[in-house]
Amino acid sequence: MKRALLALLMLAACNDEVAVAPDPVPLTDTALSHFCQMWIADHDGPKAQIHLEGMPQPIFFAQVRDALAYLISPERDASITAVYVSDMAQAISWEEPGNANWVAADSATFVVGADVTGGMGAPEVAPFGTPEAAAAFAARHGGSVMALDQIPAEAVLGAIDIGLPGEDGQ
Repeated sequence: MKRALLALLMLAACNDEVAVAPDPVPLTDTALSHFCQMWIADHDGPKAQIHLEGMPQPIFFAQVRDALAYLISPERDASITAVYVSDMAQAISWEEPGNANWVAADSATFVVGADVTGGMGAPEVAPFGTPEAAAAFAARHGGSVMALDQIPAEAVLGAIDIGLPGEDGQ
């Protein structure tokens, strides 16, 4: 993950023009999650939005983990111009993460490995606008506090146990 993010930053630095990151877009009730095309409003937990060069609107993600997987995926059609995640320190609750409390992912602090699940039921990477808020969350829910470039690829790409019927031998 570190190498993918460094490559992204180096490509941006090589550009002759100084690119201005677009502002975050408030989440609406009709926003669809990029991978699953489900209504984001129907899912708990933090969200993410990624802005792509040449696209008038960002792509949204019902789960931060999915957005981070997208960042390290080689299957993109456009350059990334900005990435925002829900600032869970500003959220009403886990169930109501907010529609406009975005923080730039590269300045957020994340909790990885906490006992929380995101909108799609998979383990979630919880984003916060301050290291203090992330540390307080980790004290309550477990996990490790880290910056975006410290998140291991396995945390967003690793297999998850979804507890399928019959897996316990019955």
